[in-house]
Amino acid sequence: MKKSIILLPLFFLMTLVFIFLVSWRHPRASAPQKVRLARIVVDSVYLDEYKALLKEGVEAAVSKEPGVLSLYAVFEKARPTHLTILEMYADEAAYQLHLKTAHFQKYKQATLKMVKSLELVETDPLIPELKIK
Repeated sequence: MKKSIILLPLFFLMTLVFIFLVSWRHPRASAPQKVRLARIVVDSVYLDEYKALLKEGVEAAVSKEPGVLSLYAVFEKARPTHLTILEMYADEAAYQLHLKTAHFQKYKQATLKMVKSLELVETDPLIPELKIK
């Protein structure tokens, strides 16, 4: 009788620990909800000026907007006027907020005459929970 009295609380405690371990989730970086590519072709006459404006805008967005997870721009070596920007936002609301910021509006208005083409490609990340550094 004494053994069953001792084992019952022990069994109950072990059950609670098991339930906790099964239901507990390791905290992860939140998966970005809005990820897309911006493919841009810049007029070669304005390339240096465009790069300076883009750099200023990207640095402002990443440092000032918590919803901007990444804006990573790369220029093609073979075609230096062609670039792709990987855009990662916490969610659609963060993206919409980004569009209204003074730094984005400055970039957008100043580069209108410089951009020959712009293609926005919505994407689905292969591993959405991948940590963003």
